Amino acid sequence: MADSKVWPDGYRCAVVVTVDYNDIHGILTQAPEVAGRDKTLSVWRYGSQRGVDRLLGLLAELEVPGTWCVPGIVGEENPGHIQAILAAGHEIACAGYRHQNYDNLTLAEQTADVAKGCEALARLTGNRPTGFRIPAGNGAPGFIQALHQQGIRWSSSWRGDDLPFAHPTAPDVIELPLHYELEDEPYFAFNLSPAVPPGQSRIASYSHTLGNLLMDFAGFHRFGLCYVLRLHPEIIATPGRIGLLRELLESIQRHPDVWLTTAGDVAHWWAASATSVTEDHPAAVYERQYRSQGE
Repeated sequence: MADSKVWPDGYRCAVVVTVDYNDIHGILTQAPEVAGRDKTLSVWRYGSQRGVDRLLGLLAELEVPGTWCVPGIVGEENPGHIQAILAAGHEIACAGYRHQNYDNLTLAEQTADVAKGCEALARLTGNRPTGFRIPAGNGAPGFIQALHQQGIRWSSSWRGDDLPFAHPTAPDVIELPLHYELEDEPYFAFNLSPAVPPGQSRIASYSHTLGNLLMDFAGFHRFGLCYVLRLHPEIIATPGRIGLLRELLESIQRHPDVWLTTAGDVAHWWAASATSVTEDHPAAVYERQYRSQGE
């Protein structure tokens, strides 16, 4: 059962709506061969063309705060959308500068990408981001400490848990874990040629997807956890799927004991009350492996 002391004001669980706004840069990382193929790229440009406005409209109508994770280059190429996101009262977090697979970068290169992304977003918004989501791949050993040095106070990149946790190597950085089943991309990302995904086994049923997301919310609510929804404007904000999202959010809002807020708010709360992770926690296991490799 849920522990009412986990969340403020007697809330039973937390729900965070996050949006990855990557425009075409996400697919160029995932499938570099689409570069120069404007018909294919238009599938992902749909986010900037239609999706961002439609998603902002729904969130405004339902009065749902969001956290938007944006690479710096996307902000520079779409400053009007960044201003609209800000004007709507949403949080903006950094996803590096160029959407890159961090597995291919050294720690120094990763750190430089984060710094450049934060600086670009700071110029556009007037505030340096305090949140981060890795665009793709993994951080190198020492990356969490590097995030802390860049002024990042929360991350939403890891998996392996359903409550926030403080990173052992940088306790001031709070992680809000993700789950694949709480994302739109595994259900709906699709392009015919070149094939995305390579196995070409999509598009999922809208009603079944909604059912999955509602069943997951029921479980997170029952156990008093942190439900982090990960969306993409080019995927979830089509004319049909935006209705799916509406039904999901309206269902969540019918629970008065749900803290529907931003990633930054959850991280701030957790930082003030978090205990150290246990020895068998994925973050602690990673830290021990990292230390043993350096010895």
